[in-house]
Amino acid sequence: MPFCNLSARPLAFALGFAAALIALPLPALAQGISMLRDTETEEMLKSYEQPLARAAGLNPDAVRVWLVGSPEINAFVAEGQNMFILSGIILSSKTPNELIGVMAHETGHIKAGHLIRGSYGAQKAAIPMLLSMVVGVAAMMAGAGEAGLAMMGLGQSVAMGQMAQFTRVQESSADQIALQLLLATHQSPMGVYNTFVRFASEQAQSAYKIDRFAVDHPVGQERVSDLQAGVDASPYKDVKDSPQVQHTFEMVQAKLAGYTMPVAAALALYPESNTSSPARYARTMIYLRQPQLTKALAEVDALIAQEPNNPYFQEVRGQIYLSMAKPGMAIPAYQKAVNLKPLAPQLRLGLAVAQLATENTAMSEAALSNLKVASLGENDDVFTWYETAQAYSNLKNVPMANLSSAESFYAAGAMQQAASFAARARRDLPQGTADWQRANDIMSAAASQARKDR
Repeated sequence: MPFCNLSARPLAFALGFAAALIALPLPALAQGISMLRDTETEEMLKSYEQPLARAAGLNPDAVRVWLVGSPEINAFVAEGQNMFILSGIILSSKTPNELIGVMAHETGHIKAGHLIRGSYGAQKAAIPMLLSMVVGVAAMMAGAGEAGLAMMGLGQSVAMGQMAQFTRVQESSADQIALQLLLATHQSPMGVYNTFVRFASEQAQSAYKIDRFAVDHPVGQERVSDLQAGVDASPYKDVKDSPQVQHTFEMVQAKLAGYTMPVAAALALYPESNTSSPARYARTMIYLRQPQLTKALAEVDALIAQEPNNPYFQEVRGQIYLSMAKPGMAIPAYQKAVNLKPLAPQLRLGLAVAQLATENTAMSEAALSNLKVASLGENDDVFTWYETAQAYSNLKNVPMANLSSAESFYAAGAMQQAASFAARARRDLPQGTADWQRANDIMSAAASQARKDR
């Protein structure tokens, strides 16, 4: 489904998905982040990342890129080779090459093992903070309250400075690796260079607010200077993005702007007088949100007339009909999208949702088939398992409905509920079958996690 915001799904499952995904030691920015799912955007980001991952000696299939709905201009990586790209940095990038440069930098963090070393840096930085808290609490207990608070504050400042110094070294290292990866993949370093020049300019304009010691990245102009030699030496310095790559980027930007930006701001960027494909795409998403569904349908139909075999236009058309509560009309559009891109899990999921929304039991078998294909591609998607449980329930297969519910809660990190549904499934499934064994596995994993929690 286009730009499916996980927070828009049933609350228990939305929260569970976030908990499962963020069961990683993420930076503070990641707490409570809003995840977006959109096959078109994910495919674009994947096409940028896979060559970089190969050049870095990583398994490209092991590096997973996630889209975060946030206007902040940022990106970060977390344990397990997960890369998070905030929508703000996609919207602020001028060219695909700029975004690729940022992703090369983040890939540099993964290659250098900064995710592992970062935990050591955090532990080292915590020492003065903890010592100052012990001394500060002692002073406060002795009656010197203000002095105690001052000691605690001093310790935290020292800790922040130590952590910032540690991080600055990592950032500089990742910059240099980014240059190497862009060179290895025959791509221009100008994108990452221009991005940091822009950051340096913005930082200079607000320099009076910045404590150089506590900044968690190299100070802007220093960073640009460090990149300069590598940029000048690259034989690919003047290589431009191909017209097709640029077009795809502009379409995704427009789609994302229409979905995430305030309506007035998005319409100012893509007014109705603009009949270009990106502008129509942006307005399709704007009208889908408002909702002005008839206008949204007119815009996407104009796009389909130009590109009838674009699976993502068909997907959006299906989403519009679902929003109109016309799932029967959504099915042909989703089916065409699946026919054009049969291995895309989220397209299969969208088709299955439309089929189940008809409340026609005869459609549940087809929906279940699509959900099985989707779960082969993404076996940790909470909503896919939720819909699978619904399909089995419609077909009166209670044991498999319970097992699918167990899978959904397991993917969400809700181990107690997962174990409960797995126990019900195991009781009724034929002993020794793969499904029976899967129920056992979920129960064992839940018990192990419960012991760790205790």
